[in-house]
Amino acid sequence: MLSSTVTPAEKRRTLRALLTPGAAEPFPGAFTPLSARLIQEKGFRGAYISGAVIANELGLPDIGLTTLSEVAARGAQIARATDLPCLIDADTGFGEPMNVARTIQELADAGISGCHIEDQVNPKRCGHLDGKTMVDEATAIKRIRAAADGRRDPGFLVMARTDLRATDGLPAAIDRMKALVDAGADAIFPEALKDLSEFEAVCAALDVPVLANMTEFGKSQLFTREQLAATGVAMVIYPVTLLRAAMGASERVLDTILAEGTQESRVPEMLTRARLYELVDYESYARFDASVFDFEVPTAQNPTAHSNSPTDPSSSEGAAR
Repeated sequence: MLSSTVTPAEKRRTLRALLTPGAAEPFPGAFTPLSARLIQEKGFRGAYISGAVIANELGLPDIGLTTLSEVAARGAQIARATDLPCLIDADTGFGEPMNVARTIQELADAGISGCHIEDQVNPKRCGHLDGKTMVDEATAIKRIRAAADGRRDPGFLVMARTDLRATDGLPAAIDRMKALVDAGADAIFPEALKDLSEFEAVCAALDVPVLANMTEFGKSQLFTREQLAATGVAMVIYPVTLLRAAMGASERVLDTILAEGTQESRVPEMLTRARLYELVDYESYARFDASVFDFEVPTAQNPTAHSNSPTDPSSSEGAAR
């Protein structure tokens, strides 16, 4: 009820324990606090918070336009709603090395378990678009060193992302990954690798956990967890999957309303009221304080349950909110 029952320190320990080479632990992308609850309920053990998703939800492209305060605020909302450890995208660190150190502290204060910082210049591009420009190795190292030195909780995971594969090839990218590990990176995110042999080469070259980004419509094929585990990958993220699914469903419903004058034909595809109430955990609020909850929650067996109470959110007034 209200927030996670697990402390940020516990979540950070869990995240580090999950990052075992070859585990290919799946981290779906949470785009709202409620979606993080669903990820947890389905049995996943971690959640990812994508910078592209945060930008897109604000109606912006993923080119470095979001601010630290916006990212930290959204991260805090999501982390607060789930017991799972959350890894968040910190883009290029939101400034120079001193800014990067502050970024780490703000994200840790928000209850996040770890973040990754990349080596693109600002304005950056989505990692699976062409035309990326990279900073030099010295600048990339300064960012990661500032992140590692700036954290007040040593449990907070600092992951380094490199996009160098797209511009300079795999050998150069691996050399940079090694330098970033030497600078203090706890894990590595090699963006837009070409195939499984490249994941295998990266995992073999490094002695820290490696992340695989399985984003749709990108440069990498959508490999299975089993395939990625065989290469030695520790974590697999699905950053924009749930947002794309939700927006695709929303678009279809809007088209149906325009075409048919009603959403009725799409109702069977929707989350029911009972299921929504279950996800937001109305029952625990009832146990905590009956004065703020005095109606019967709909269930699959009794989907139209309601009371005459003016506080009943299943009444017409409540449903209209």
